[in-house]
Amino acid sequence: MELPAMQHDRARGVLLGTAVGDALGAGYEFGYPTSETTIDMIGGGAFDWAPGEWTDDTSMALCVARGLEQGGDVDEIAEHFRDWFDQNPPDVGNQTRLVLSQPTRNGADMTAAAASLAGRTGGNGSLMRTAPIALAYLDDPTGCRDAAARISALTHSDPRAGQACQMWSHAIRYAVLNSTYDGVAEFLNEAEADVREFWQPLLHQAQEGQPSDFPNNGWVVHALQTAWWAIHRPADAERPLPAALELCVRAGGDTDTTAAIAGGLLGARWGASAVPSGWRDIVHGYPGLRADDLDRITSKIIAAKELS
Repeated sequence: MELPAMQHDRARGVLLGTAVGDALGAGYEFGYPTSETTIDMIGGGAFDWAPGEWTDDTSMALCVARGLEQGGDVDEIAEHFRDWFDQNPPDVGNQTRLVLSQPTRNGADMTAAAASLAGRTGGNGSLMRTAPIALAYLDDPTGCRDAAARISALTHSDPRAGQACQMWSHAIRYAVLNSTYDGVAEFLNEAEADVREFWQPLLHQAQEGQPSDFPNNGWVVHALQTAWWAIHRPADAERPLPAALELCVRAGGDTDTTAAIAGGLLGARWGASAVPSGWRDIVHGYPGLRADDLDRITSKIIAAKELS
């Protein structure tokens, strides 16, 4: 589909917002910054990131994006996941590691490996990478939701993880097209009753509560609530995107991931032009990419769907 200039800016904001949120939170992961702490792309943290370097969150989102850029679906994305994992990245979520450590030939194998895991399988690792799916399905809301569920299931079999990815991808798609966050409400209005009844009170809690109400943000539900909370706090009207990402970091815990999740939707709402130039200049990461490369990938994903 042909996008007007403002929609194109918002589309460019999806990957860039994910990446800058991720890189901003990387230096504070597992910590709880005080109110006096200045939040910036300091690097360091548990894995000694360079300033502006993104983590596994954006690296895996780019695996998804590169598969979509090729016009493909789960087989191509699964191959990109394996290629990334073979590089021995410093930071891999436990659930994702368990899946990618198993020998798999294609997307169906990887999905089966994820489904075979016992215990808790509702980590935030599929939600953190879901943003680029919206770019491939801007003109197809049903296709967007279906793809989000399939791609989530490559590593995360928990139905709440799949629902979170569907809702967030739908919201990002809606924000690119309409410049509002109303896609979340639209998703829930159209969802099955049990999905709506589970998520609606949690979103209300996030809008009205505090991070202490949803502290386990390694879990997909609390991660989404943290991102939604930060997006809906009173913020600096002159800099809504960076202000909300800073709040994600101040919430503590899995700071890179909650900020990456929020960043995808914030970028879709406010556009690439809302990202501070200092952040854009230094953001970088696997596989040797920078902000301009994210712009290129965004354009190729949209073009690939136009040709398919």
